[in-house]
Amino acid sequence: MAHWDHTTDVVVVGTGGGAMTAALVAKQAGLDVIMIEKTEYYGGSTAISGGGLWIPNNYLLQRDGLEDSFEKARTYLKHTVGDRTPPALQESYLVHAPEMVKYLVSNSHVRFHRSVGYADYYPERPGGMVDGRALEASPFNGKKLGPDLAQLRPMSIKVPAGLAFTASEYNKLGMITSTWAGKWVALKVGVRTVFNIIAGVRYLTLGQALIARLRLSLKEENVPIWLNTPLKDLVLEDGAVVGVVAEHEGRTVRIAARKGVILGAGGFEHNQAMREAFQQPPVNHEWSSGSPGNTGDAIQAGMKIGAKLDLMDDAWWGPSSVPPNQPVMFHVGERSYPGGIMVNAAGKRFTNESASYVDVVHAMYEKHSAAVPHIPAFFIMDQRYRSKYIFGTLFPGQPIPPVYFERGYFRKADTIAGLAQQCGIDPDNLVETIERFNAFARRGVDEDFHRGDSAYDRYYGDPTVKPNPCLAPIEQPPFYAVPMVPGDLGTKGGLVIDECARVLRADGAPIPGLYAIGNSSASVMGNTYPGPGSTIGPAMTFGYVAAKHIAGGKIRPIGKLP
Repeated sequence: MAHWDHTTDVVVVGTGGGAMTAALVAKQAGLDVIMIEKTEYYGGSTAISGGGLWIPNNYLLQRDGLEDSFEKARTYLKHTVGDRTPPALQESYLVHAPEMVKYLVSNSHVRFHRSVGYADYYPERPGGMVDGRALEASPFNGKKLGPDLAQLRPMSIKVPAGLAFTASEYNKLGMITSTWAGKWVALKVGVRTVFNIIAGVRYLTLGQALIARLRLSLKEENVPIWLNTPLKDLVLEDGAVVGVVAEHEGRTVRIAARKGVILGAGGFEHNQAMREAFQQPPVNHEWSSGSPGNTGDAIQAGMKIGAKLDLMDDAWWGPSSVPPNQPVMFHVGERSYPGGIMVNAAGKRFTNESASYVDVVHAMYEKHSAAVPHIPAFFIMDQRYRSKYIFGTLFPGQPIPPVYFERGYFRKADTIAGLAQQCGIDPDNLVETIERFNAFARRGVDEDFHRGDSAYDRYYGDPTVKPNPCLAPIEQPPFYAVPMVPGDLGTKGGLVIDECARVLRADGAPIPGLYAIGNSSASVMGNTYPGPGSTIGPAMTFGYVAAKHIAGGKIRPIGKLP
């Protein structure tokens, strides 16, 4: 094959959690693998994420005596995802997700622990679980990676050296002023940070811990990762994908893939032209928290050879704010802390602020109009809220940087009417909205949007606030407002795949030799977000499925679990 510069069995495009899982499983099945990565860092959006995986019926649930099953999870997906995605795709996920987790734990450095108490996002629906199905990678000493640690994609938001916490600890840290558990976790994190600095430990958590564990496993399997190597094209022969064209070390290279190409290069969140072509305005790639290299290259390559697309109008949305001279802030816990609300340009609430972040942004888009803009919306809070809770990178009571006010990121006034005027909102409307909300807060019942009714709402609530941990009056001046835009963790649409992760043509037939996973594919979760980790869980699961299919099912058996 003289027209090829390199030949291997499998080419994996991308280096996020799904891509790394695919490469590892393929290599352990005895196949030669080359990974190519567009940017100077490996890890993709996984490395800058919370690193959670939503894995129904996983072995740690079973170990802890919590009841879950394939049937229970299938019922839950029926009442969340519904028929928006094929049943065969959903069932493939439910079968292989717990299998994938067991495989990695018994065949790699990957270790998980449960995010205890982190509810499914719709736990009251049939099949939902209040204690949740979320896993996260256990913390990891990045020094074990040696020089490869420097190539791990850094977190978007810089934290002091040595300071790191798990997703479960973050939930407790949010209650540092309210609960003894919050104070204890803060103390534990602080002591651990000092110890790690003294001991020379590079303590990694969240998505970085997951990627680092996968990277060390790939390193030991001698899987090459070519950084700064963007995909340029897929090579098609007789209707089958047989390789890729990429740029590597300043020149164009053609890499033959004897067994298959797996596209795991993320979505198109940072491609403004694609967003405007497929998604409802207003959209702005600068509002995204996804990896900066995700510009839809893999999706475009699939489109060129006739792949089917779906869900291109959707994303893993979340209310976000854009502080000056800092990365975009994706707001999760802040929306559940009692004493804050979101309002539209008319000064009216329009949704349950504590609901799943995808649902909140869907409401922003569904209700947005020229007559009553909902983009941006405004997050309103009072001084009590600021004194008690984290907002973005601001700790409780921390002075707000003057530049935040100078640039209009924060608005401040001594009265609600004055705050409304600063935001261009009708003062009478906002005053009426706050008075109505405060009455709900005192009774503990949100009659308009049922905030705090769900166990998911309450996960980030303040348990010391009674009778509803998500509701408190907004009444202590000064009052603050922050503009909220529809940010995201990545786009949700992409190449349509079957239950084996094979990319399909418009007629529903698979394209031989081509697989897609993660945000390069149309999500198995449809337009919804069943639980924490519904992005990375499917990405890694279908990475496992793709590699297993390419290998003809002949992969290492699941060994003894630690």
